[in-house]
Amino acid sequence: MSVLVLDKKKQALMPCSEKRARLLLSRKLAVVHRMHPFTIRLKKRIGGETQPIQIKLDPGSKTTGVALVVLLKDRIKVLNLFHLQHRGQAIKDALESRRGHRCMRRAKLWYRPARFNNRVKPEGWLPPSLQHRVDTTLSLVNRLSRLAPVCEIVVERVKFDMQLMDNPEIAGVGYQQGTLVGYTVKEYLLEKHSRKCVYCGGVSGDNILEVEHIVPRSKGGTNSIKNLTLSCKCCNQHKGADSLEVWSARLGKSKLDVARQAGIKRVASGQSGSLKHAAAVNATRNRLVKDLTLTGIPVQTSTGAQTKLTRHEQQIPKDHCLDAVCVGVVDKPITDWQKPVLTIKAMGRGSYQRTRLDKYGFPRGYLMRSKSVQGFQTGDMVKSTVTSGKKSGVYVGRVAVRATGNFNITTKTETVQGISHKYCTLISRNDGYGYLFTQLGGAIPPTTSASGKLGYPRER
Repeated sequence: MSVLVLDKKKQALMPCSEKRARLLLSRKLAVVHRMHPFTIRLKKRIGGETQPIQIKLDPGSKTTGVALVVLLKDRIKVLNLFHLQHRGQAIKDALESRRGHRCMRRAKLWYRPARFNNRVKPEGWLPPSLQHRVDTTLSLVNRLSRLAPVCEIVVERVKFDMQLMDNPEIAGVGYQQGTLVGYTVKEYLLEKHSRKCVYCGGVSGDNILEVEHIVPRSKGGTNSIKNLTLSCKCCNQHKGADSLEVWSARLGKSKLDVARQAGIKRVASGQSGSLKHAAAVNATRNRLVKDLTLTGIPVQTSTGAQTKLTRHEQQIPKDHCLDAVCVGVVDKPITDWQKPVLTIKAMGRGSYQRTRLDKYGFPRGYLMRSKSVQGFQTGDMVKSTVTSGKKSGVYVGRVAVRATGNFNITTKTETVQGISHKYCTLISRNDGYGYLFTQLGGAIPPTTSASGKLGYPRER
């Protein structure tokens, strides 16, 4: 990961390597400005030459891929990779829970008419779960543009043909021809079936996904979207040219065959696949581009088919952040993409709720009036050094405050309860997000992350 750099007046300079950042900090020529993404601020230098840096976005329903790249003469160098995980589903569930509680209270107490339809929605209104996706993406872009000399934003403005996906009888499969032929159809199927085999759901362990005909071509099947589905290579070869009924009859009782039987029933009943994630991306794509344009930074849009073609030409594996690297027109080799990814998870900033509720929506307990205890708030990143007792050790993680002054600290591996505030040192304040460095396959040890190498100094 590259370390972001600011000058004495907090103006963005070119990012530097981790080694150079350690030297600047050890020689007291710089201080830590922000922990995530890790940013240092120089004490003496003002201004400097910069190179063109782009923020690239691959918007998604659950996870948005973000990449920070610099455009060099002979190549495109990747500086930082991010996974922005949204909490749209959590917001939707909370609103549905509140609606249920209000309905229950109306039924149990006195009658009060529902108020869902007595408010005028402004033009361009989006549901809170969708507006959240736009706001969190825009917030990260604004943050990066303050910490790096960004000259352009490149965003994938993907649009899924919902009508054609749901009702393929409207028209034929008239998509792009030439070098992009076949890309859009498979992207639809990957999005619809959440990138899993519709038959075994991933039980076979085969990661190669293929477009499969539900009714084989030899049995009169067509190439319409209605007759196409997503299957792993193992299930596709095992099914062969058989119909679903014939294939189901010759399956055994192994774990894989049982999963296939369930998948066959879903496909036969037309219940496989969900379009809610594609609908969320469609509903927010125009608003996101509009809001990005209002930042004053030039915005360039691209298609999903172009992104996939670039990824195949550059031989880069599939991932949200790596898709972001391939967004837009790429006419140079992409280098330095094999690096840790900073996963940013939207956690929320708490709520105004003053009580705990039972299953009927009535209060069953009261919460603290103050969110701050001994100068700490729930969600702050702290370092606790306990020198004696059963819990002696060093713990770094998110804190959950208690009125007694004994906190819970959640590290990457465990949750330690009953740590006194006297042993806690603040690293960074809660900003509504959780941070974790991961490799492009899972979590990495803290010692190999930027924050692990640079330690956990206090923000200034």
